[in-house]
Amino acid sequence: RQFKEQHKDIRQLTMGKENKRRKRESNEGTIESEPVRDTHDDSDASDGEDETEGMAMIQDGDEVMAPTATVSDGKYHNKQRCLVVCSRGVTARYRHLLEDLRTLMPHHKKESKLDAGRNDSGGRMVNDIALLRSCNSVLFLECRKHMDCYMWLSRLNGDSPGPSVRFLVSNVHTMDELRLTGNCLKGSRPVLSFDESFDRVDHLRLLKGLFIDTFGTPRGHPKAKPFVDRVMCFYHADNRIWVRNYQILEQQPSNAKEAKEAKKLEGQASTTNLVEIGPRFVLNPIRIFKGSFGGPTLYQNAEFVSPNAMRAMEKRKKGTAYMDRKRSRDNRKERREQLVLPVDPLDTVFD
Repeated sequence: RQFKEQHKDIRQLTMGKENKRRKRESNEGTIESEPVRDTHDDSDASDGEDETEGMAMIQDGDEVMAPTATVSDGKYHNKQRCLVVCSRGVTARYRHLLEDLRTLMPHHKKESKLDAGRNDSGGRMVNDIALLRSCNSVLFLECRKHMDCYMWLSRLNGDSPGPSVRFLVSNVHTMDELRLTGNCLKGSRPVLSFDESFDRVDHLRLLKGLFIDTFGTPRGHPKAKPFVDRVMCFYHADNRIWVRNYQILEQQPSNAKEAKEAKKLEGQASTTNLVEIGPRFVLNPIRIFKGSFGGPTLYQNAEFVSPNAMRAMEKRKKGTAYMDRKRSRDNRKERREQLVLPVDPLDTVFD
C-alpha cells in the first residue's frame, strides 16, 4: 500500500510537469505564429481612390527601383453617411423617386417628412438633423405647390459646411413606372460615370464632387455588397444634367456556335451590355451656394426660368384668346363691307 501511494504521487508530479511544459510550448507557438503587423497607417485612405498606391518610379543614378504597391486592408474607413429627406406635401411621383434613391444608396439615413412651414428655416432644420444623425452629406427634396420639385445637395464637413446646390427636377420616371428589364443586386456599389463636360466646366467640376459624395457608396459599408454590377451616368446637355442608371450585364454564349459568332463580331466570346434599371430624371441647376443651404452665391444659371413664370406666360396667352376672337370678328366685318360690288349703270337699260 505504501509503495502504491508513493507511485501515485510520483505520477501526479510527472503529469503536472508535462502539462506545464505543453502549455509553455503552445504559448510560444502562438506568439511565433502571430502575423507581423504593418506599421503603415491606412486610416486616411479614401474610398474613391484605388487601393494600389506608391506606383512612382525612384531613380538613383542608373538604378531604377521597382514600384511598391500597398494593398488595402478592406476596412471601413470612409464613413460616408447621407441624409435623405423630403418636405411635407410632396406628391406620389416624387415620393416614389425618393424611395428609389434610398434603394440605390445603402449609406443613406432615413428621416420623416420635414414640415418647415412658411418660413425659410428649412435649411437650418435639415442641417441640425444631419448633425444629430452624424451625416456629412444631405439630399433634400423640396416640393412647392404640389407641382414643382427642387433637389438640394449639400456637404457638411467640419466647421465650415458647404457647398450646396439647388436643382429643379423634371422628367421624372420611377422604377415601377418604367418597368425596365434591368436588375441589380440591392446594396451593390455603383460605377459613377461622367461625361467630359464635368472635367472642363468649372461649376460642373464642383457638382461632380457633390454627386460622388452623395451617390457614391463607400467601400466596406456594413449595408453595402462587395459587388459592382451597375453604373450611374451623368450627362450634361442643353444646360441640364441627365441622370440614368444601368445594369452591367455580361452575356455568356449557350453553345459553341454562339460563342464563335460572338467572337467573330465582338472579338471575344462574352459580351458586356448595359440595361437600364431606373429611375431617370433631369436636373436643371439653379444656383450654387458657398454654405449649406445658403451663403454667398458661387454660380447662378442665367438661362433658368422658374416654373411660376412659365405658367404665368401660358395663362397670359390663354387670357388673350377672347380678345383675339373679338379682333378677328371685327376684321371679318370690315372685309365684308369692303367686298360690296359697285352699282352698274347698264342694269336699268332693259327695264
